[in-house]
Amino acid sequence: MQSAVLVKAEDSQDVLHKAVGRMSDLGAEFADAKSQTIRNVGISSMNGELRQLVRKSTGGVCLRAWMNGRWGYGTATSFDPAAVMRAAEDAVRNASGDGRPGMELEPSAVRRHERAHVRIHPDSVGIDEKISAVLELDSAQGVDPKVVNRMGAYSEEIKDNLLVNSAGSDLGWEEVRTLCRAMSVAADGGRMEQYYGGPDSTLGFEVVKDSDLELIGRTTAEEAVKTLSAERAPSGQMTVISDPMVSGLLAHEAMGHASEGDEITKRRSFLTGAVGRRVASEAITMYDNGTVPGAHGSVPFDDEGTPSGCTKIIDKGVYTGYMHSLETAARLGCRPTGNGRAENFGKRTWVRMTNTYFGPGDWEKDDLVADTRRGILCDKMVNGMEDPVGGCFEAKCLRGFLIENGEVTRMVRSFTLTGKSVEILSSADALTREVVLDGGMCGKGIEDWVRVSSGGPYMRARMIVGGGQ
Repeated sequence: MQSAVLVKAEDSQDVLHKAVGRMSDLGAEFADAKSQTIRNVGISSMNGELRQLVRKSTGGVCLRAWMNGRWGYGTATSFDPAAVMRAAEDAVRNASGDGRPGMELEPSAVRRHERAHVRIHPDSVGIDEKISAVLELDSAQGVDPKVVNRMGAYSEEIKDNLLVNSAGSDLGWEEVRTLCRAMSVAADGGRMEQYYGGPDSTLGFEVVKDSDLELIGRTTAEEAVKTLSAERAPSGQMTVISDPMVSGLLAHEAMGHASEGDEITKRRSFLTGAVGRRVASEAITMYDNGTVPGAHGSVPFDDEGTPSGCTKIIDKGVYTGYMHSLETAARLGCRPTGNGRAENFGKRTWVRMTNTYFGPGDWEKDDLVADTRRGILCDKMVNGMEDPVGGCFEAKCLRGFLIENGEVTRMVRSFTLTGKSVEILSSADALTREVVLDGGMCGKGIEDWVRVSSGGPYMRARMIVGGGQ
């Protein structure tokens, strides 16, 4: 299967060059053409029964023309040369009209082709082995009769990308993502609680091979059962030690979306004009970094062909800059940062995050807890909401633990965290050395999703806690 994709890539490269030439001949100031094939496998089980087995493949070509400060898009859903040429002409027509002349893009001119750096390519592993991994995750959760639902899941995504542009880029790259999840639901009387776990990465099937699936499944079930005994969390302004997942949610939802260049150009972000302003304590440094080895949001290039990089968004509490696509960089007089991303060849390019996280501090977790007289320690997140306009933060935590006189005591069930992002980060006074990233999906626009990760260290700050039910 892999070699077939490579042959198709070689055959389509010439077509992409001709399409870019055609758009330039028709008046495009800049043009690019990107072909893409995406192959997905999704497997899930529940209570020992296979519930889902999906294998699908899509592919096509996206053509873009930049004229008078605006984009025109054209899309071909096949690799037929005539269809690609028609889409190139559509892109130029769609770019025609009133715009903002004089805006010059700064595209990269890179010539490089590379495969994903994986040890066990998912293509080399049979579907039966992948199903067995899911069923092992599922079966391992059967450790207690209180576990009423056991779920195992595996997914893989393989993207083969080719991109050429009128600046001279000639790129080819492969992205591989692999994910395993176990989730247990435990019940006792009228109470139900859940817990989840499992790895994700831009590595291959070694993500599964190198994991102790039995341990992941068993631990997930045991923690779900333990949560049944959790108490209601207290409410009010409290000292909170966020775990890496909740720290990452704050980085991604509250500060990350508000730092996307297209939110800045539209003046829809509370961080508009914030460069050089203090927005957090000196303990806080924040990055969006698409080059983290193995992280779920890492990419060698963004979907405009800009090499991936590391953007420092906050430096010791001072706001230092935004994430950019080619367009937003041109509008704001900055350089592109490698954050122009699209869900697939049929979707437009937005400014999107890659791996967004707070940098490390100098504390050990146990010392941080021991230094906290009274507070709450978070354990995993459920979801969060973005508010790039108002700058507020809201998150739902799966569970937590009370800290009393420097010791972890009682477990508390799901609760919410809220507050003004700048106020929360300004109150942060201690972060651990260890930084952990967690992978997932990020939405923008209408059902437009890309793979990302977020994370950080354990972080102590002041937030408003809502005790829930």
